Amino acid sequence: MTTADVRSGYVAANGVNYYHQVQGAGEPLLLLHGGLGQIEMFGPVLPMLAANREVIGVDLHGHGRTSLGERRIWYPDIADDLAIVLRELGYDKVDVFGYSMGGGIALRFGIQHGDMVRRLVIASAGYAQDGFYPEMLPQQAAVGSAMAEMMKDTPMYQSYAAIAPRPEEFPRLLDRMGEQMRTPYDWSEEVKTLRMPVMLVYGDSDMFRLEHVVDFYHLLGGGLRDAGWQREHMSQNRLAIIPDQTHYDLFVSPKLADAVLPFLNGESAAGSWAEQVASS
Repeated sequence: MTTADVRSGYVAANGVNYYHQVQGAGEPLLLLHGGLGQIEMFGPVLPMLAANREVIGVDLHGHGRTSLGERRIWYPDIADDLAIVLRELGYDKVDVFGYSMGGGIALRFGIQHGDMVRRLVIASAGYAQDGFYPEMLPQQAAVGSAMAEMMKDTPMYQSYAAIAPRPEEFPRLLDRMGEQMRTPYDWSEEVKTLRMPVMLVYGDSDMFRLEHVVDFYHLLGGGLRDAGWQREHMSQNRLAIIPDQTHYDLFVSPKLADAVLPFLNGESAAGSWAEQVASS
């Protein structure tokens, strides 16, 4: 993609001025990045998605080119903001794909604005706080402005400082992110209300317990029984565990795009054994 192929701008929603980029052509796909990231953090995955889709990337509240302001960072609030952003941009229904923090917001968007979602992909995100490995919780609770100086050499700070309207707000962003991560949540009952097709994607060495991942899939109605030799009991939802991936590299792996694109395109698996025998 050249700069000329990317359309960008700002849309105000509930006091937050959201930066967005639109690129590619085809079915619209809302793409939501992870915490302390921005649209570009997807690296090679972004052009793979935009090759045959119109990708609407948004810098989330306080991230990238979207200012922090005075509001707290909270997934349900951002989900409501994104509904305003999409409608302002002229979209009534989109596919939604979110990673990590973006995956949590994608889940809330599906719960709160399901009529706007055709298909939903949640990558490396959970439905409840206890989904993380136990050692992650005290690490998340410690996130705050005191960490700002030691993060100056990390890609999180460097990518933020390169484009943020006020890079000096990074310590405040860390305080807001820590506050958000310390807030308990459990959306299991609301997960059961989702009606659109949903795909869950994780690395096999992710920060989420595999038991939580399986429970998430069960809440969606997947993995509860054998699919049947003709796939007659197959759930509309999908689960992918990508080998040799962690939470910290999944978002830049081409394997991620390879996993989700067939689902987003409504494609299914190879023909059944019966079809294979009949064709031969």
